[in-house]
Amino acid sequence: MRVAVFNTKPYDQQFLCAANAKYHHELVFFEPHLSAKTAKLAEGFRAVCIFINDIVDAETLQLLQAGGTELIATRSAGFNHIDLHSAQKLGIKVVRVPAYSPYAVAEHTVGLILCLNRKIHRAYNRVREANFSLDGLLGFDLHGCTVGIIGTGKIGSVTAKILHSFGCHLLGYDIQSNPACLSIGMVYVSLSELLERSDIISLHCPLTPDSYHLINAEAVAKMKQGVMLINTSRGGLVDTSAVIDGLKSGKIGYLGLDVYEQEEGLFFEDLSNQVIQDDVFQRLLTFPNVLITGHQAFFTRNALQNIADTTLANISAYEKGEPCANALC
Repeated sequence: MRVAVFNTKPYDQQFLCAANAKYHHELVFFEPHLSAKTAKLAEGFRAVCIFINDIVDAETLQLLQAGGTELIATRSAGFNHIDLHSAQKLGIKVVRVPAYSPYAVAEHTVGLILCLNRKIHRAYNRVREANFSLDGLLGFDLHGCTVGIIGTGKIGSVTAKILHSFGCHLLGYDIQSNPACLSIGMVYVSLSELLERSDIISLHCPLTPDSYHLINAEAVAKMKQGVMLINTSRGGLVDTSAVIDGLKSGKIGYLGLDVYEQEEGLFFEDLSNQVIQDDVFQRLLTFPNVLITGHQAFFTRNALQNIADTTLANISAYEKGEPCANALC
């Protein structure tokens, strides 16, 4: 099948081309993000392949359908960037990659926790400047800490297992309990109780209308003084303004982010020679107890191989008229 692949970097092309050796699709790569302004590039392509920062709203979908697009394959687990209702009305099928490597995201989550706690990023810069003072680098033992995991699916459960090995006490919040988490001693509690009792809170739930700004001013007020908050899931789970207020008051003692609500136009791009216009993001960067990575938690060789293979397998299933377990509509 002829596939228009949007929002691509060299690594996307590398792994998709390698995986395509067994699927034999005609992949045409486009660097721009997909939006109503760029949808014409997909004219004549039955399938369009996208990523999380593409804008697949009703207008874009209408333009894609007019150009002959029948299938949208997103190289992601999340799908909040796609108007599924409009896609269904237009008869456009949508498929995703529900699981590519829960270990990649979970390990990055724990990496943020360790780096923030022991100030590894700050110590690295100090030593390079021949400053070997330990002042300001004091951390705490993870052993014995209470960690609240919000969202205990595949990524949340792997994160819980890693932290369990550190000797952490685990609290969970989800619409249903995960037997794998229960088996290592996780106790499921209400969201309010998790916020009140946790020393570290890690977000691993999808972004839905119900979870939008799950961490808001009210939630921050319930947290322990000096809590560590980690988000490697979706930026929209966090009300950034409320979190900044929490940092200023000391309620939030550590903040680790791999995602940001307004990351479109920021993450995945080299802006080192530009002035960033997002004042909220710039304010976050002024805090010494904030660590931000640019949506790289998923970025391992294993994950990219799985993403490429599953994406192309989804496209092949559609082409052959076979049922696809990863279909959203």
